[in-house]
Order: sequence, then C-alpha cells, then structure tokens
Amino acid sequence: MRDGNASARYRDSAVVGLAHIEAPVVVTSAEFEERLAPTRRALRLPPNLLERVSGVRERRWWAEGTDFEDMAAEAGAKALAAAGVDPGDVGMLVNTSVSRPHLEPSVAVGVHHRMGLPSSALNFDITNACLGFVNGLQMASAMIDAGQIDYAVVVDAEDVRPTQEDTLRRLAAECVTRGDYTDQFASLTLGDGAAAAVVGRASDRPDGHRILGGVSRAGTEHHRLCVGSFGKMTTDTKSLLTHGLKLVTDAWHEAERSGWDWRRLDRYVTHQISTPYTNAIIEAVDLDPAAVPITFDRWGNVGPAAIAMTLSEQAESLSPGDRVMCLGVGSGLNTTMLELAW
Repeated sequence: MRDGNASARYRDSAVVGLAHIEAPVVVTSAEFEERLAPTRRALRLPPNLLERVSGVRERRWWAEGTDFEDMAAEAGAKALAAAGVDPGDVGMLVNTSVSRPHLEPSVAVGVHHRMGLPSSALNFDITNACLGFVNGLQMASAMIDAGQIDYAVVVDAEDVRPTQEDTLRRLAAECVTRGDYTDQFASLTLGDGAAAAVVGRASDRPDGHRILGGVSRAGTEHHRLCVGSFGKMTTDTKSLLTHGLKLVTDAWHEAERSGWDWRRLDRYVTHQISTPYTNAIIEAVDLDPAAVPITFDRWGNVGPAAIAMTLSEQAESLSPGDRVMCLGVGSGLNTTMLELAW
C-alpha cells in the first residue's frame, strides 16, 4: 500500500462560469438557543453556546415547499448563462449534494431533466461529504483533458432544514443528555444554499480561470467521527478538528516537497465550518488571514456547496493572474487542495 498524497496537474481545464443562490429564510443561532433554552438550563449549559463556540450567527433555510433539486438546477442554469454556454453543449452533469430525497435514482437525473440537458450528457452523483464539489471539479477537469467532453456542469444544493428541525425536537426532549447535545451540536451549524460551476477547455476560453491541479489525501481510519443519516448527524467535534487538521498539514507539507508552492496565494477558499476550524487551518499552514474569506458566520456550513458559494461570491473581487486555492476536508476523512489561476 502506498501512503501519501494523490497529485494531479490538469492541462487544459478552466472554470468558465460560476453561480450561487442564497436561501431566503434567515434563521439565527439565537432562535435555536431560545428553542433549546429549557434543555440548556436542565443540562446547566451556558447561554449563547452555539454562536460563541462555532462563530455561526445565522444560517439560511429554503422557503417551505422548496425542492432543493430545483435550486440545484437553477444554479446550474445561472452558471451556464454566466459562461455563455448553450445547454446542448454540456457533455456531463455532476451533482455533489449530500442532501437527497431517496437512495435511488441519483439526484443528478432530476437536475439533468430540469435543466433540459441533452441525452448525450453524462449525469451522476459524486457524494463525498463536504468535499464533493471539489471532487466534481477534479472529475470534470480529467474528462476535459481526456477529450471526452467540451463542457461540464458541477452542481450542489443542500436542504438541511428537515434535519435541523428533527434535531431541535430531539434535543428538546426531557430525556436528553449532555452526550446527546454534544454529539448533535454540529448539525445546528448547517445551512441551506446552492452553487454551480461550468468547466470548459481553457484553450477555447481565454476568459476562463485555469484549474491547475492539486493534491488529495485520505485518512479513512477516522470514518466514524462524523456520520450523517436521514434526519440526524452525530459528530465528534473535537476529534474531527484534531485529525482533520493533521490530515491537512500532512498533505500540505508533502505537496510542498513535491513542488507545489502555496505559501502566498491571493485567496484561500476553505471549507466553511467554524471559527476554531478556520483559525486552526490559518495557523497550521501559516496563511494570511486577510486572504481567507469567511462566510460561515452568515450562511452556516453549507456542506459541499460552501466552497463553491464562497468562491462564487469572491469572483468579482479577484483579478486576472490571481492564484486561488480551494481547500476542503470531508467527513471520512478526506482532504483536497485544488489550485486555480484566475
């Protein structure tokens, strides 16, 4: 067995369109705290724990009756319009959402249908917890470099409202323990949202943003630290931070030894989890805090959409020639660092 990083460099792929959608219903951490006030008092937990520990002031929910697959399709259509790409030219659709209404068929088939993509467009899900969207970009880049497609659309939409409602009901029960509260605490930091990227051939699109490549690394001995199912997510927050941080630093330092130079990039778009996670990453690999945009405080942790939404929001402030990293860690554990040249 070979240990270390998986490394890839892409020859001719670029992001040519980006879009994101903020869910419209703002739900504050203070509202959650109020709903759980009897539980907090019974367990002798301090007030304002959620916002103070995570840094999440608010998150967003879709309006009642919203189908998250519609939002994934809408984000995909917006990204295609931004890229000036006709849906008929799309050769692949990758859905990376954690959310799903059922086990089969894939979420991608519904999004493909809603977007009116051609029958020749491959469509499937890539699910890899919060790392899915970055993995989708890697898959699209490989397919474009192989000459199999001209354009790919990578989409993600998350619908955490049902899970959070279920969690709040469970934690409000009289029999709840401190262990229950701690195990399910992280699920209250999640949020709804959608994003999409169109990936094309860089040589055909000088206006695109080159996907240069990067590294991935697995730490699957930690696959039980965060487990999500329909209606419930349990997380060992402390161990997840400890082992996730080690995975990132091991991958980073090995990447440096193999020739990647990421010390002073213009932007580091990290997965948006919490204040402790972000500060730990900044300190561990010596990033400039000013180059690390923060969105978790107002969107919460939007799962795989978090990096994509943050990158889409940052796009207007980036200039040609800027170097950008997408850095994510997904439950499992896996990490990927993907460099783009704007």
